[in-house]
Amino acid sequence: MRPFRYTRAEDVTGAVALLAEAPNGAFLGGGTNLVDLMKLEVATPDLLVDVRRLTSDQVEELPDGGIRIGAATPNSELAAHPLVRSRYPVLSQALLSGASGQLRNLATAGGNLLQRTRCVYFQDVTTPCNKREPGTGCSAIGGYNRELAILGTSPECIATHPSDFAVALVALDAVVHTQGPEGGRRIPMTELHRLPGDEPHRDTVLAHGELITAIEVPPLAFATRSRYRKVRDRAAYAFALVSVAAAVDVVDGVVRDVRIALGGVAHKPWRAGRAEELLRGGPAREDRFRAAAEAELADAQPLPGNAFKVPLARNTLTRTLLDLVDGSG
Repeated sequence: MRPFRYTRAEDVTGAVALLAEAPNGAFLGGGTNLVDLMKLEVATPDLLVDVRRLTSDQVEELPDGGIRIGAATPNSELAAHPLVRSRYPVLSQALLSGASGQLRNLATAGGNLLQRTRCVYFQDVTTPCNKREPGTGCSAIGGYNRELAILGTSPECIATHPSDFAVALVALDAVVHTQGPEGGRRIPMTELHRLPGDEPHRDTVLAHGELITAIEVPPLAFATRSRYRKVRDRAAYAFALVSVAAAVDVVDGVVRDVRIALGGVAHKPWRAGRAEELLRGGPAREDRFRAAAEAELADAQPLPGNAFKVPLARNTLTRTLLDLVDGSG
């Protein structure tokens, strides 16, 4: 690990100002991802600004029935919070599937959203990687790519975003609050993360020195019956090959409304808008669920190493919706 400076700011404004003067600096929350990358010398910040105690670590009920999650809320406390478990079980399930208890105790809600990819080439500084070092090439395209993306890829990068929590938030139309050098703003979760394009080193739309301060989840009555299903190589401590966050509202056998997002398939949490559109107003039947899944995956561009993800995603989405409709979700 390379030498670096460490400091604590007095408030959010001070933290933003400190990083604005340090082009190679970084915010430090729980550190569960950043510190690992620093040990590998994938990330080499020369300044760490500790923001763990600067934002709220509480979950608040909003007047409209939604919730506001402080960016410093530990993942373990968030997953166990009564409001989250009762109104948005998909969030709790996603968090509990994401890591060990020890890591959830340390990791924060804000930091969870900013995890870097777990692509083996990104983490190996001896190999070319456009995300780590722009312009060097993507080793994964012609190499080991079993866990990598099938949707929204580019010739520059096929990495996937690793957060389970972010997938559930995208399905729920959550909004992220930030504070940066240009002031505060609200960013829909569907717009926070980027597809790789020709700038795969840019994971999000955040500017340098822009800090996530809170996450708002809007009210959604039928989210009380929601589910997060994660398919992985082993039962614990593994990232998703495919995951599905879903909530569905069925009345008299008809899908009145639905929310779906996919994880493990793209550079960002993938909102399944095409599938949602096909499902709304139609019968809640397996053939309809499968057809909607196939339509969502129609533009998939898998490589030989991850082609299995296309049927896996189709079947996982279909099964998740069936479970919710049948009452076993």
